Amino acid sequence: MKKILVANRGEIALRIMRSIKKMGIKSVAVYSDADRNAPHVRFADEAVCLGPAPSAQSYLDGDKIIAFCKELSVDGIHPGYGFLSENAGFAKKVKEAGIIFIGPGPEAMEVMGSKLAAKECVKQYNIPMVPGIDKAIEDVAAAKAIADSIGYPVLIKASAGGGGKGMRVVNKSEDLPEQMERAISEAQAAFGDGAVFIEKYVTSPRHIEIQVLADNFGNTVHLFERECSIQRRHQKVVEESPSSVLTPEIRKQMGAAAVMVAKSCNYTSTGTVEFLLDEKLNFYFLEMNTRLQVEHPVTEMITGIDLVEEQIKIARGEKLSFTQDDLSINGHAMELRVYAEDPLNNFLPSVGNLVKYTKPEGAGIRVDDGYEEGMDIPIYYDPMIAKLVTHGKNRTEAIQMMIDAIKLYKIKGVATTLPFGLFVMEHDAFVSGHFDTNFVPQHYTADAIKEKQKNNAEAAALVALKYYLNKQKLVKAVENKSTSWKRRLA
Repeated sequence: MKKILVANRGEIALRIMRSIKKMGIKSVAVYSDADRNAPHVRFADEAVCLGPAPSAQSYLDGDKIIAFCKELSVDGIHPGYGFLSENAGFAKKVKEAGIIFIGPGPEAMEVMGSKLAAKECVKQYNIPMVPGIDKAIEDVAAAKAIADSIGYPVLIKASAGGGGKGMRVVNKSEDLPEQMERAISEAQAAFGDGAVFIEKYVTSPRHIEIQVLADNFGNTVHLFERECSIQRRHQKVVEESPSSVLTPEIRKQMGAAAVMVAKSCNYTSTGTVEFLLDEKLNFYFLEMNTRLQVEHPVTEMITGIDLVEEQIKIARGEKLSFTQDDLSINGHAMELRVYAEDPLNNFLPSVGNLVKYTKPEGAGIRVDDGYEEGMDIPIYYDPMIAKLVTHGKNRTEAIQMMIDAIKLYKIKGVATTLPFGLFVMEHDAFVSGHFDTNFVPQHYTADAIKEKQKNNAEAAALVALKYYLNKQKLVKAVENKSTSWKRRLA
């Protein structure tokens, strides 16, 4: 490949282009009217405008993207994550246009894009699954019978879902009809598919995912796990690798299971197999994400593998240059998603202008971002500003580095998740490793951050006062000496 178009925006577009440039390949950026002056546009060798700011008229216009590829003699398209990255129809059109789609084949995307189809695909490999049904259901009476048989609480989930949409926890039988109706309606609105299924709700789960990498020659490896249990609204905010609770034996079992999931659908490229882990360290297959994950940097930090580069190599027909035995875990990595959201107001989006934007720097600190000081955070897209990543020789060091990096990160003009990240990193439950996906409802409140900020402000005021008083003493000493010197001259 000599030229790759990156069908995305922001931090992920810029991150992908850096690997493209490193490989000596030309890059093409796409942008909407709202992103005309974005860093990823300036970084690329070429750039084309897709249209107005709304995604449907720009980043989701697959036909226009393919047309530009033909016009500019583009060899491959990298979709990043979000937008068209898991759209099997788009991947198929790209292939039919004679352009390489840098990702899995459309067939694998179709299978793993449906949670029900994915369960059907992998169950022949005896991979543990959460008790429940593996078919879509809309009949409330039938749903009640199933829920009664597996026991409450149960989880209603959209088959085509993601990001917590079309998902409802039901604790008692009488709540089932209303929650079924809501889940179906939300799934239909979000994904155009109202199919839902029911499974047992694991009450204290940890969210563990395994990164896989597969070439076109049958070689598939896993690059260990990522812990993604710190979430708000079922969406990840903090990720780390490795997990603090997996034993080497369970890590090996989960890695082998993830590889089998990938092989079950002839998967190629990067992918992530997600599992739930209960309090007894039993794991259950959840789903497979057929794209590069937001949190891929923590895996890169502990393995030294550039996942984007590997994607491109696989797409152009190369074999993996390493085996499972060549891979090992080096240190520990943390990631905080820096969203333009207000953690003091239920994490609502906080759009506006980046009046001040100063990134932390130093050994072991990585910032993947797509904004600069003075830019506006648009209302049209995901409000992520950056991903802040730290890498230390162990978990304790990675946490402390993250605390220091958060304090060095200066953003003014919008509210961000930086204070929430600091709250997490300093919380006893997180530091000890004794947490699960219920961390936010169990431990976090806006008042907790306000109290912490108040205490920090008081401490800072005391330090400033002490500094001022010490300075006054020094000033007085100098003044006395100076007066005496003047008298001697007289």
